Amino acid sequence: MRILMVGLDNSGKTTIVLKINEEDTSVVSPPLGFNIKTITYQKYTLNIWDVGGQRTIRSYWRNYFEQTDGLVWVVDSSDLRRLDDCKMELDNLLKEERLSGASLLILANKQDIKGALTPAEIAKVLNLEAIDKTRHWKIVGCSAYTGEGLLEGFDWLVQDVASRIYMLD
Repeated sequence: MRILMVGLDNSGKTTIVLKINEEDTSVVSPPLGFNIKTITYQKYTLNIWDVGGQRTIRSYWRNYFEQTDGLVWVVDSSDLRRLDDCKMELDNLLKEERLSGASLLILANKQDIKGALTPAEIAKVLNLEAIDKTRHWKIVGCSAYTGEGLLEGFDWLVQDVASRIYMLD
């Protein structure tokens, strides 16, 4: 399964990938472009493309859209000043024809930080109810720091993608 992980810079994408793979998260530096991590998750091989979210890199995101099965959009739920930017970038992604069939997992990250918006509040700010009804999507609150919520999100994503692209027994 090809998973594309995107979101604004400093939202926690790389830390999430490391945490899911049970790697050390004490020192994390943003990718210069992208990182690819291949992991086994629930008997499936996931190729996770962790793409940098700096403003200067975002125009290159489209280079990674091809053959994406699952799209993970990571939101820093504690960075209230950038939520408009976050919504605009997500809206742009959802217009992309090459991503139209991809399952969408929104991770409302940094739930461990005081003052972070809840997943329901993030859903409202991002206007998720307006998403095309044919797209499979889910929002999950999480903390890349503690790991809370990550398994719930990835369990859903992997099962949703698998139900679309594999014949399940």
